Amino acid sequence: MRYLFLLLALALQPAWAANSDYAREQKWADEIVPGVVVGDPVYIEAQGHKFLGLYTETPNAKAGLVIVHGIGVHPDHGLIGVLRSRLADLGYTTLSIQMPILAVEADSKAYQPLFPEAAERIKAAAKFLQGKGNKKIAVVSHSLGSAMTKGYFQKNPDSPFAVWVSMGISSDSYDGVTLPIYDLYGGDDLPAVVKGADGRKKTLVNAKSAQTMAPKMDHFFTGYDDDLVKFVSGYLDKNL
Repeated sequence: MRYLFLLLALALQPAWAANSDYAREQKWADEIVPGVVVGDPVYIEAQGHKFLGLYTETPNAKAGLVIVHGIGVHPDHGLIGVLRSRLADLGYTTLSIQMPILAVEADSKAYQPLFPEAAERIKAAAKFLQGKGNKKIAVVSHSLGSAMTKGYFQKNPDSPFAVWVSMGISSDSYDGVTLPIYDLYGGDDLPAVVKGADGRKKTLVNAKSAQTMAPKMDHFFTGYDDDLVKFVSGYLDKNL
């Protein structure tokens, strides 16, 4: 009978584990760390696991930024790599962190069980930046990373972050998040991102919050790196 119960329990388990694919994380690290030109690889611990961060320290920084990537990628991928390096050039210390990931074929719904682990990584990254003497810190996130960051703020209303730049989030609400939010998305963004824009704007409760629709730009701001950096740095400069 106990054997039957065990089989039933295994059968009822979700298709994806509630933890990141650490082997895939290591594979990403092995690929990108040797080629890092801007910043230094660091390893930060959360829930007993050390995860990769790319840390770029700027003397007399305006603030420290935790940068959070989207689904299944790494802390130097695409627009995340652009932001972590270009924002450092503009006077910010940046820490781009490896978020929990699953197998390549996993969709965004499969990532829901990983949100608690993601929140712990964001919390650990904040402590890391504070430990480096950054009195002001903020979050810059993209896509699924923005959804993970939203989950973090909903569970941590007294977080140490001053502002949040949320890019390309597939949601129609920021309910439960009260800090200043910059909701940034492209005119040619994913349908769910564009559709939810009006709803998100209605839930921006902080007076310093703002929303920008960047015309012609897609979900990854392809071909518009300069514009992306201007949007993000402009908001940060004004509100930090």
